[in-house]
Amino acid sequence: MTAVLSRATSTAEAPAQPFEVRPFDAPVGAEIVGLDIAEPINAADFQRIHRAHLDHHVLVFRDQRITPAQHIDFSRRFGPLEIHVLHQFQLKNHPEILIVSNIKENGEPIGLGDAGVYWHSDISYKPHPSLGSLLHAQELPSEGGDTLFADQHLAWEALPAELQQRILPLKAEHSYLAKYEELRAKNPWRPKLSQAQIDQVAPAVQPVVRTHPETGRKALFVSEHFTTRIVGLPQGESDALLAELFAHSVKPEFVYRHAWAPHDLVFWDNRSLMHLAAGTPDHLRRRLNRTTIVGDTPF
Repeated sequence: MTAVLSRATSTAEAPAQPFEVRPFDAPVGAEIVGLDIAEPINAADFQRIHRAHLDHHVLVFRDQRITPAQHIDFSRRFGPLEIHVLHQFQLKNHPEILIVSNIKENGEPIGLGDAGVYWHSDISYKPHPSLGSLLHAQELPSEGGDTLFADQHLAWEALPAELQQRILPLKAEHSYLAKYEELRAKNPWRPKLSQAQIDQVAPAVQPVVRTHPETGRKALFVSEHFTTRIVGLPQGESDALLAELFAHSVKPEFVYRHAWAPHDLVFWDNRSLMHLAAGTPDHLRRRLNRTTIVGDTPF
């Protein structure tokens, strides 16, 4: 935690903000009420936020009327930011922000409209998967658009002991391309990747069970979106084991469903959770801005 807090020293003298951390009546998650991210956040308040994030894995900061620059600045307090491979959907003048949206202007999509249609942990296909992501509501539909979060610590802890022992030493391959063409077939506006983009997302091998670097808790670390195979197992055995883990990892008793409110900023821990977009009716507009924090090597 010391390394994280050191980034906040420039605001150490900022006035305290009286905010509350209110856990949800759900397996995971809490809301932060009374904090204004547009204002300076001192080191003590930042420590509270960081601790709450480790404890609850997904935080919902209510009513955040912030600019893209303020969104980026707050995100950067937790670490360096990822530039997403789909540069087509970067926010103009703010490459750190990926636009997540089903809106089309002049017949062209302004953002990634089918983000999160499969359960996943962000950027698990890179050697340094994401620490966390922050999604800020810009325009919300009148129905639909929920996001689901599944606690992978709880998923691991609920596995039978013999299955835990079986999978603990295993590694799996993660690939950004795993379902990319399948998604393009359903959504032709999803861009064809250039060779340069493909080169940025070479498959990575990750532990099937990862240890959180700050809390020491174990979590499942496979997903239906990006995990392609268990290294060293015959294909049939690998497919069967992954199918079992995929089904187990998203059981209702591990899941919080977030119904978005205007100006919500949602910050989740990709080392602890998977998430899923529940979908938005095609005729309703939805737009959110996302930053993603670079993490470290899973172990």
